[in-house]
Amino acid sequence: MRIVHAFLMLSFVLLINIDLQGQPPFRQDVPYATVDGRELLLDIYMPEQELPPFLIVWIHGGAWHSGSKEDPPLVLLQHGYALASIDYRLSVDAPFPAQIHDIKAAIRFLRAHADDYGYRSDQIIIWGSSAGGHLAALTGVTNGDTDLEGDLGNYLDYSSDVQVVLNFYGPSNFLTILSQSTPHGLSVRAPALALLLGKPIDQAEQLANLASPIFHVSEGDPPMLIVHGDQDIQVPVNQALELHAAYQKHNLSSQLEIISGAGHGGNDYYQPQFIQKVLTFLDQILK
Repeated sequence: MRIVHAFLMLSFVLLINIDLQGQPPFRQDVPYATVDGRELLLDIYMPEQELPPFLIVWIHGGAWHSGSKEDPPLVLLQHGYALASIDYRLSVDAPFPAQIHDIKAAIRFLRAHADDYGYRSDQIIIWGSSAGGHLAALTGVTNGDTDLEGDLGNYLDYSSDVQVVLNFYGPSNFLTILSQSTPHGLSVRAPALALLLGKPIDQAEQLANLASPIFHVSEGDPPMLIVHGDQDIQVPVNQALELHAAYQKHNLSSQLEIISGAGHGGNDYYQPQFIQKVLTFLDQILK
């Protein structure tokens, strides 16, 4: 009897994919598309509640050339949100616009399988930090843009639109970012952008324009929370100011939060008081 009980317990543990940090994904390593023989994967985390939650799609940072879906911020799960953390092709594997094609394919997949996994699909939130913040913003301001939609996956009949954007310290204008950067920022950003675009910025102006969220802002774009630290030496705070100004110019819903003393990432962005501001922003739109 004990052997049977032990076997059932082990099967249960394997089924829910408990990770070593004690924060179990609802589903782990779910393939959402295949490209060049490689499966693109995502993880889904669900809150403990009965009603279907709103879904957040998390886009990791890493200067577009590194990072992964592992260890996303799960702070909003305790407030009733589901979260899907996705991997996308890095710039060392494929240049832009591969990254945005992958993200939109993931959103189509997630929308198609909403009933299977138990979250809502009517209002999807996209959230990212740094390079992920850039990609989240670009996804939001290119809802319905056929030039950046791509054709990955099996769910092309489903929408890749998102209804809310949370952009944490992401670049917004590739044509101005280098002139605004500190020497340290230049040392990081110039080679990262050259790798992303396949050539240096001064040789890829048209592609840099296509990859910059600011040049896509137009009527009907989703509400955006733009968050930046005033001591960020990697992505200048001017990038946040530019994007917020573009939203204001088009009379769109944009909330700009400049965190005094904050740099590029860190705990300043996840303090309880600030997370409450994020929740208030989401509540105003979704509830």
